[in-house]
Amino acid sequence: MSQLPPCPQCSSEYTYEDGVQLVCPECGHEWSEAEAAADAAGKLIRDANGNELQDGDTVTVIKDLKVKGSSSVVKVGTKVKNIRLVEGDHDIDCKVDGIGAMKLKSEFVKKA
Repeated sequence: MSQLPPCPQCSSEYTYEDGVQLVCPECGHEWSEAEAAADAAGKLIRDANGNELQDGDTVTVIKDLKVKGSSSVVKVGTKVKNIRLVEGDHDIDCKVDGIGAMKLKSEFVKKA
């Protein structure tokens, strides 16, 4: 029997195969082996809804974000065009209108 990867959401070791999908019985998360391989390689970045992001995408901010070192705020619903994906904690490099260049976390945006 092949060794299955742990759940990417809750790290449970009790994952099982259901057709082409991998399933976690503890949290109910489902994913494919291709997604697991891309996640392991660190190349797959997803938005708050689980959609895969790519360079050049347009995203919408889903939460008011305070700009560190400034009194300005990036408001909910702000569209950010032509994003660039980078490695690190803040995995989106972009320019926000009225604020300038900044880095965002993918968990605070959704694909437009």
